Amino acid sequence: MAKIPTPQLFRDPWAKREAWRKHPIFSNRAMFSKMFPGFGVAVVAFTTYVIVDNLFLQTGGSH
Repeated sequence: MAKIPTPQLFRDPWAKREAWRKHPIFSNRAMFSKMFPGFGVAVVAFTTYVIVDNLFLQTGGSH
C-alpha cells in the first residue's frame, strides 16, 4: 500500500497578536452596548414619564 502524504500544517506567527480580535469583549454587540451605557435606563425612564404624564396628569384644556 502506498502511503498518502499528509499536507503540511503551517503555524501562523501572528496568531497570538491577532487573537484579541476574536475575544467576546470586542464583539460588535459589546462595543455598541458600551457606546451608550445609560441609554436603556433613559428610554425606560422617559417612557414611564410620558405615560404617567398623559394618563394621570391631564388638565382640562389644551391652553
